[in-house]
Amino acid sequence: MFTLESKTALVTGAARGIGFAIAAQLAAAGARVMMNDLDEDALAAAAAGLPGAAYLAGDITDPALPQKLVDRTVAEFGGLDIVVNNAGYTWDSVIQKTSDEQFQAMLDIHIVAPFRVLRAAAGFIRDAAKREAAEGRRVQRKVVNITSISGTDGSPGQAGYASGKAAVIGLTKTMAKEWGRYNVNVNAVGFGLIGTRLTQAWTEDSKIEVKGREIRVGVQQTAIDKMVAASALGRAGTVEEAAGAVLFFCSPLSDFVTGETLICSGGMRF
Repeated sequence: MFTLESKTALVTGAARGIGFAIAAQLAAAGARVMMNDLDEDALAAAAAGLPGAAYLAGDITDPALPQKLVDRTVAEFGGLDIVVNNAGYTWDSVIQKTSDEQFQAMLDIHIVAPFRVLRAAAGFIRDAAKREAAEGRRVQRKVVNITSISGTDGSPGQAGYASGKAAVIGLTKTMAKEWGRYNVNVNAVGFGLIGTRLTQAWTEDSKIEVKGREIRVGVQQTAIDKMVAASALGRAGTVEEAAGAVLFFCSPLSDFVTGETLICSGGMRF
């Protein structure tokens, strides 16, 4: 029904899980994809499996990296049409056990980094839209920010994560109004329970390393069972299903949709 040939996409957190599934579906639709992730080995392997993909490894919370990433994308592919702010992770605790470092880390990855990526892209997007308008052309560009039902509904033990994901919605709505004049659709997708390493049943070995710190990830089995029971579809979603919701917002099918949040949760209601 559509093609993304001639389009260039930038996807953060793209080495594995939902981010890789997004990059893979964009590439399958014909887009050239610039991939970013903290884990260079995993990122290089992921990019090698996608046609027309390139990558730049690095910490997206580094204040200097978003501009480098945008500049590299434009230099590599000659443009930028799609931005997917997907990078993120969970670092959970009840509020009395949440340190300032922990809370700030959740804000840095989930809202500060997307803000910086979009700010870095602003100059190119503005100049390209003005040039295209002078030529009598309208080129529709896309931004998709990733939020969560934790941000829309709250989630015990996730004060930092939920706060960052809620802020994503405000950023999305604001950028939709700022960038509408540049023919940019800015939307968000909010995920429920999607099967990734961050939502696997918790064990003592369920850990990731971020900036030299081991962080426990995973979800207690009782919580997983509760979420599955609360889903109208009665199961967790796959990363491919999650990516499909994002692909809709990256495609021409959403050209008259902006400032919206699509909840991809299998109909989860508590």
